[in-house]
Amino acid sequence: MARYKDAVCSLCRREGEKLFLKGERCYSTKCAFERKPYPPGLHGKQAQFRRKKDSDYAMQLRAKQKARRVYGIMERQFRRYFREAERHRGMTGLNLLIALESRLDNVVYRLGFALSRAHARQLVRHGHFQVNGEKVDIPSYLVQPGDVVAVAPESRYKAVFKEIAQNLAHRAVPSWLSRDDETMSGRVLASPTREDMDVSLSEQLIVEYYSR
Repeated sequence: MARYKDAVCSLCRREGEKLFLKGERCYSTKCAFERKPYPPGLHGKQAQFRRKKDSDYAMQLRAKQKARRVYGIMERQFRRYFREAERHRGMTGLNLLIALESRLDNVVYRLGFALSRAHARQLVRHGHFQVNGEKVDIPSYLVQPGDVVAVAPESRYKAVFKEIAQNLAHRAVPSWLSRDDETMSGRVLASPTREDMDVSLSEQLIVEYYSR
C-alpha cells in the first residue's frame, strides 16, 4: 500500500494552514506550523512576503492537494474516488467528500478511537477494528448507514486503547455518528452531510481541476 513517508508538518506549511495531521502534537507548542508559519524549502521564508496572485490552475491544484493530504490519499486513489463520484447522481464534489468521509480510517478517527487519520489507518491495518462484528483491515473500506464500527475485543486491553479510552469523553463525534464509550464502538447513523465535515475544503475547485 503506497503512503506518504516524508515529514507531514511540511504539508501544513505548504498549504499555509494547520491540517492536524499529527493529532495532539498539532495543538501543542511543538507544532512546526506554529514555529515556522511559512512554506518549506530554501526560499520559503522569503516566499511569504511576495505578493503574487495565484492562477486559476494553481488554486485548483492547491485545493486538490489539500484534500489529498487531509485524508492521506495518494494521487491515483484520489483520482479513482473522483471518477466514481462522477458516476453517481448528485453533485460530484459533494459525492467525493462523502466518500472520503466514509472511509473506515476516517470514521475511526472521527469516533475518537485514534489520534489522527494516519494513526487510525495504522490501527486499522493492524486488525484492531471490526465492522458489524467482522474484522476489517482495509482503511479505504467504505462504511454504510447502520454499520457498527468497534475496537476488536482482544485489542481493548492494549495500552494504546486504554489511553484512548481515558480521553474519549473529551472527543466529540459528528451528528452522523454515535459512540458507546463503554464498548468502544460507534454506529453510522446516516451518510455525512457537507455541514458535518470539519475541514475547509473547496470541492468545486477540485471538480474544476479534474474537468480541465
